[in-house]
Amino acid sequence: MHVALIGATGNVGSRILAELVQRGHTVTAIVRDPARVPALSGVEARAGDVADGKALAALLANHDAIVSAVPFATTDAAGLIAAVRAAGVPRYLVVGGAGSLEVALGDFPLGLKLIDAPNFPQAYRQEAAAGCVFLDRLRAEKQLDWTFLSPSAMFVPGERTGRFRLGTDLLLSNESGSTISFEDYAVALVDELEKPSHSRQRFTVGY
Repeated sequence: MHVALIGATGNVGSRILAELVQRGHTVTAIVRDPARVPALSGVEARAGDVADGKALAALLANHDAIVSAVPFATTDAAGLIAAVRAAGVPRYLVVGGAGSLEVALGDFPLGLKLIDAPNFPQAYRQEAAAGCVFLDRLRAEKQLDWTFLSPSAMFVPGERTGRFRLGTDLLLSNESGSTISFEDYAVALVDELEKPSHSRQRFTVGY
């Protein structure tokens, strides 16, 4: 496929870029500074700004799919979604957040959002809240074929094992906690790109 990847040099964006290239896809890496994009076969680096909707839509056009891996707190959700819609690309995959996932915690019934748990770290609250808003906007979207992939609570550098579990709206965890590596997250996202099974849905990945 020919994929437009917004945010290709970030922690997860760089892993998604590597995964796409490894599987033989061609990528337009859309970033603020194209010089930061590694020289890889099948990758074209383009300068783009998510705040400039008209220019971004032109960059996104004529691709098979769009992946966005950008921070929610500094992104205008409505503007980015409008640019994706204007580009006329068939599919849109979003690197989501864990804050909107449901948890069962103590006396709190299943259905409590992770962001609303008493021990949710204050340092991540602004980003998590913006991620919840982004997901709500996608769920109200009438035109786009979107998918929002939420990571586990701990989203960290690690190994590409290819061994993980998928879920829907419930935070995944095991005896070691709730974790997924950037590398295995990238595997799950590109799997979804190649074999869509969560059209117009959120899903999650964890160990």
